[in-house]
Amino acid sequence: MSGAGGRAALLLQLLLLLPGPPGLLQARPRYEPTWGSLDARPLPAWFDEAKFGVFIHWGVFSVPSFGSEWFWWYWQKEKREPYVKFMDTNYPPGFSYEDFGPLFTAEFFDANQWADILKTSGAKYVVLTSKHHEGFTLWGSKYSWNWNAVDVGPKRDLVAELATSLRNRTDLHFGLYHSLFEWFNPLFLEDAANAFKTRKFPTSKSLPELYEIVTKYQPEIIWSDGDGNAPDTYWNSTGFLAWLYNDSPVRDTVVTNDRWGAGSICAHGGFYTCSDRYNPGHLLPRKWENCMSIDRSSWGYRRDARLPDYLAIEDLLKQLAETVSCGGNLLMNIGPTHDGRIAVVFEERLRQMGAWLKVNGEAIYGTKPWRAQNDTVTPEVWYTFSPKEGRVNTIFLKWPVSGILELGEPRAKLGETQVKLAGYKELLKWVALGEKGMVISLPQLTPQQLPCQWGWTLQLTDVN
Repeated sequence: MSGAGGRAALLLQLLLLLPGPPGLLQARPRYEPTWGSLDARPLPAWFDEAKFGVFIHWGVFSVPSFGSEWFWWYWQKEKREPYVKFMDTNYPPGFSYEDFGPLFTAEFFDANQWADILKTSGAKYVVLTSKHHEGFTLWGSKYSWNWNAVDVGPKRDLVAELATSLRNRTDLHFGLYHSLFEWFNPLFLEDAANAFKTRKFPTSKSLPELYEIVTKYQPEIIWSDGDGNAPDTYWNSTGFLAWLYNDSPVRDTVVTNDRWGAGSICAHGGFYTCSDRYNPGHLLPRKWENCMSIDRSSWGYRRDARLPDYLAIEDLLKQLAETVSCGGNLLMNIGPTHDGRIAVVFEERLRQMGAWLKVNGEAIYGTKPWRAQNDTVTPEVWYTFSPKEGRVNTIFLKWPVSGILELGEPRAKLGETQVKLAGYKELLKWVALGEKGMVISLPQLTPQQLPCQWGWTLQLTDVN
């Protein structure tokens, strides 16, 4: 290399090392297919700001709609008595689970109507089961021959319809749940019998499906589940995630969970779910999500559910306040029917959440945990912090009979601290209790005058 050429090359290298002017795009980091590298990826900011999403469990299990979405497993593998009896009583001998496929009809499924209901709920994202452990895909997968919604049952691409309606009618982020394993897939059972030394199932089925749904539908959440007790190396989870973060069409916005193989839950991935209905009640060092279902006993629709089986709006708001105050997101599940309806009880809960969030949303969306998560004096009081406004939000679920609310945590400043009730115009009167704590006089309102039902927010500004 000539002297001039060498100097030019050296100069170019030095220029590349210098920080660019503000606004100039920096090179995108590349992630290695190792947990050390993947776990270091910053979570896209939208997910923490969203706080509330809706989970949708829908599939062939919605046809028997009895007991649980684990119907096939409980009936055929565990042979649980209620499931065996249900089949013996209601179906002819020799009726197989596959025979439920054509009965998954979705004739009332209107994706626009679903999108409108989901928007009204106040949720900021949706996660649909693209494939549960039964292996039936809600899209026409090339890798699920004759066991998908385009070939069998509705003869429609349900994933595409919902994705399109949500994107056309709302600003909700669209996500897909995907089960890695399938209970009765012969290839998976063969790999399991070989102690997962062979990898026929992930290479021919699970991984191709994951690449397919990402490239086809560009979901902003990949909610993985069902490792079948196989390690992440069997699933090649780190290889898939490296592609997802580096080269996929959603690499900048996509978030993932922690269910990528035995041992990864609550240890590796994007946000942590740790277990179903996870609600630790304290801060965690990493972003987490509480996935729970309105039906206490099932994620899929159940015809045998009774009214007390469904959580009331008061229960759901308590979950939301607890979860968000501790830095989590709430993913609240509904189970549609085999014919494509969101049952009225689920629709009512979604609309109730939306009505409450319309008044109190500033205490939820875009907030951060405060120094205290809940109050030390009055039970069922939770705190969040709005950083832009420097405001402490106090969510309380019981309106005191006396009209006086005592708080043990805020340090109020005379002449500076202001207290407002969300949805009510006037400032509220308060008295400080020494160095820490305050007593707030709530307005005397009739039930009709209250800004909302089921729970309320006090907005505190200029408190230490």
